[in-house]
Amino acid sequence: MTKSLLRRSLNRVLNLIARWSPGSTSLRPFLHRARGVQIGRNVFIGDDVFIDGEYPEMIEIQDGAAVSMRAMIIAHTKGPGRVVIGKEAFVGPQAVILCNGGKVLTIGEGAIISAGCVVSRNVPPRTVLVPAATRVAGHATISLASARTMEEFWSGLRPLRPQAGADRPTPGGPAPASSGGRPDRNRPADLPAP
Repeated sequence: MTKSLLRRSLNRVLNLIARWSPGSTSLRPFLHRARGVQIGRNVFIGDDVFIDGEYPEMIEIQDGAAVSMRAMIIAHTKGPGRVVIGKEAFVGPQAVILCNGGKVLTIGEGAIISAGCVVSRNVPPRTVLVPAATRVAGHATISLASARTMEEFWSGLRPLRPQAGADRPTPGGPAPASSGGRPDRNRPADLPAP
């Protein structure tokens, strides 16, 4: 799907105007329609909503759906996919909807995507999604703000649970022994990868 530079530029300009203009049920839907987004009747689009800049025509928002402030709808990862937000579905603030190339991601009719959710799979009709609860993943002996590199920050991370054969670290205490077998041996095993 090749587009001219002029069309790609116009899509981005209209997206930027739509993000900051008034008119959540009038002007914003109109501007997104002009970009190629398929938008039904009585659709609400909140402030600073980002709707795919490269493939807006691959997004459909059906009648009565609401997309809250700062939500993101991205219809491509490694090529265009398709996102369909069903009738009367609700996408909460700061929710992110991501679709892989060649796939169709459907948010079912009347589904509720709560604030902060990241959605990359189909959501059945009338389903309520909530984000995973935040949890403590480790202890930082070197703050991210003061670290000169990510490697320095990672080297200062300590797990909360003891690893097999290691003593439980205490805040500010000595680091557990490195496993030596992992590619990033300074990052504790139970901490998420960067």
